[in-house]
Amino acid sequence: MKKIANSKKDDKTDNSSTEQKIKEAARKLFTSKGFAAVTTRDIAVEAGINQALLHYYFRSKEKLFEIIMLENLSLFIAGVASILNNEQTTLEQKIEDLIATYIDKLSQEPDLPLFIVNQIKSNPEQFIKKLGIETLIKKSFFLKQVMSSDYSEQLRLLNPLHIVINVVGLTVAPFLMAPVLRKVGKLDQKHFMALVQERKALIPQWISSMVKKGPE
Repeated sequence: MKKIANSKKDDKTDNSSTEQKIKEAARKLFTSKGFAAVTTRDIAVEAGINQALLHYYFRSKEKLFEIIMLENLSLFIAGVASILNNEQTTLEQKIEDLIATYIDKLSQEPDLPLFIVNQIKSNPEQFIKKLGIETLIKKSFFLKQVMSSDYSEQLRLLNPLHIVINVVGLTVAPFLMAPVLRKVGKLDQKHFMALVQERKALIPQWISSMVKKGPE
């Protein structure tokens, strides 16, 4: 009986180990080559398994990509939460930290913005619930700072959601538009990334100017 129990435990460990190996291989390839350029065969070879085993665990490349992106997003959201709830930083510092964190994350995972857009379009309620985004914003120290800041009157007239929209929109847009921007601006990848990095300083300035000025 004890041998059977140990055997089942070993099977679970092996399954978990194989799943993790597949996810690590897929994460590496998706990050370096992008979703479209990666095949299930590529992932299987990288993980040191056959394709049939990959399909047994994850069914398809799309499903595997979704699982990995949601895991990555969960870790990212945890990092965002630590920024929003840091009681030692000012509102302005939080905005700067958020933008820098967003840009660094999207630079590492250029497929992430399109994944987020597709998730929001297909099932926004489930996406928000999975990541706890609504609770994160509503209960954050960041929101308390916004409503008690020197700009609170302007923000009440403006609606604080404009800050969220601008932080996300101004940060994510260049990555969604990357092929167009590279073509129009005649930019190689190195110069495109330099352009994106410049926005770490520019976006906080634009948001600060918008808040100080308030609505017309």
